Amino acid sequence: MQRIRLFAALLVFPLLASSCSSPPPALDMPTESYEDLVSFFDSWREYRVPPRVDNVPDFSANAIATQWAAFPSWRATLDAFEIADWPISQQVDWHLVNAELNGLRFDHEVLKPWERDPAYYVYFYPNDTDVPNREAPMIEGSLEVSYYDYPLSDQDAAHIEEGLRIMPALYESARLNLRGNARDLWLKGIGSIQRQGANLEHWAAGQEADRPSLAAAASDAKAASNAFAQWLQDEAESKDGPSGVGKENMTWVLQNVHYQPYTWEEEVTLVKRELARSHAALRLEENRNRSLPELERIDDATDYERRLNAAVDEYMEFLEEDEILPMKDYMEQALRERIGSYQPVENPDDLRGFFSEIGYRDEVAMRTHHYHWIDLARMRDEPTGSPIRNTPLWYNIFDGRAEGLATGMEEMMMHAGLFDDRARGREMVWILLAQRAARALGGLYQHANLMTLEEAARLADKWTPRGFLPWDGATIQNEQHFYLRQPTYGESYVIGKIEIEKLLAEYARQRSDNFTLYQFMDDMNGMGVIPVSLINWELNGDVSEIRMMIGE
Repeated sequence: MQRIRLFAALLVFPLLASSCSSPPPALDMPTESYEDLVSFFDSWREYRVPPRVDNVPDFSANAIATQWAAFPSWRATLDAFEIADWPISQQVDWHLVNAELNGLRFDHEVLKPWERDPAYYVYFYPNDTDVPNREAPMIEGSLEVSYYDYPLSDQDAAHIEEGLRIMPALYESARLNLRGNARDLWLKGIGSIQRQGANLEHWAAGQEADRPSLAAAASDAKAASNAFAQWLQDEAESKDGPSGVGKENMTWVLQNVHYQPYTWEEEVTLVKRELARSHAALRLEENRNRSLPELERIDDATDYERRLNAAVDEYMEFLEEDEILPMKDYMEQALRERIGSYQPVENPDDLRGFFSEIGYRDEVAMRTHHYHWIDLARMRDEPTGSPIRNTPLWYNIFDGRAEGLATGMEEMMMHAGLFDDRARGREMVWILLAQRAARALGGLYQHANLMTLEEAARLADKWTPRGFLPWDGATIQNEQHFYLRQPTYGESYVIGKIEIEKLLAEYARQRSDNFTLYQFMDDMNGMGVIPVSLINWELNGDVSEIRMMIGE
């Protein structure tokens, strides 16, 4: 076990060696105990936040260089911890901190979102997210206005206004910082900034009556955002470079940041297999159901409200009666709050978006994927005993567990019997998997620079059944953009599902006749939303994947 710590250090130093002729000095902080690790983590979180000048996040070349110059000392300090004799749960926490350090390193050496990614400068977010931290790179401290209580208190209103007031200066500095030549990131980033302007306008209108000063600040921020979008458009013609990070960098970030034990090539193979499997299974289901009527979409608000609430009831009853997992008071509320509202269409043939095309035909299918909201409620109401795990991980390190389990619940609950009386609903589950595999493959090809974003979107359209995902629609365009911004996320749904299935298989093998799904789900949930390979180590005692990734 001692070698695990030593190999973890070797993992990050080769690329730093050229700039460090001798080992960097450690920081002046203790490295003896788990409590020291928690203190290190708290200090690390403060260090990795970008500095602010007059409250404006500073991504100037000088600020970036200053942060990077200090990084080797943080690396050396973490490597100084002797963790071999710690309980596995505490060793896992060390690896979570290690993953974050590797994430910052990847940002500085490869991704450079402040330089290559205009969407990084979105600062106003009107809607919450269904995972522990917002997907794709973002500026820490951005305005997440959906998380405030409304009507706003004076204190909250003042805080939001302060954030809005810095946006014009942020976009002046962004014009200097964005020196990259990633064409697809640049072009799609224009749309992200344009949508921010529209969101600011809508939000300002809602504040105008009660808080005119706040509405005025939002209007000024909108004007600055729109001017920035226009500047991006003016510069777009000069952008002609690739946006992907390359196969080798993809493998590195998979294994060293997200702790997924695969190479780029292996993930392509796995995703292709899931794509073929989902299509074959769908055709078999369709043949089985050939005498049944097709599912029809919900077509009015009253029916929507009734069916979506009934779907929550049905799903909750199934989880309890079939002893899938321990039921908690927060679960039903977490799902019911997310049923949404009916969205009319002008033409009966119009598409509402891929997930609505599924949910308006079988309302239970998407309830299974909404395990996301149960995860978040558990993090709030039943935190783990680890302060490191209770803090949402940066760099989307949680993606394989969060998206993998949400995706896995669709098929696992189908096999467990949830869709036994919903024959056509089983078809929706296979279509969901096919869509996720198709867009994952496009995401992998984008990062290998084998496809442009448009080509990846067309691939997803081609391999998503029934025309539910047109390549030029907002759903796939936005998804492929976000997967391009955050390497590993596009395939995390499918690869994470595979990892969950492996975890379950090993857990059951070890326990043989004593296995219960109920206990497995409870034990897995208790580990927190962290990489599945680390859960496997802690839950099943299997360290083989970790040793493989760190080079042993």
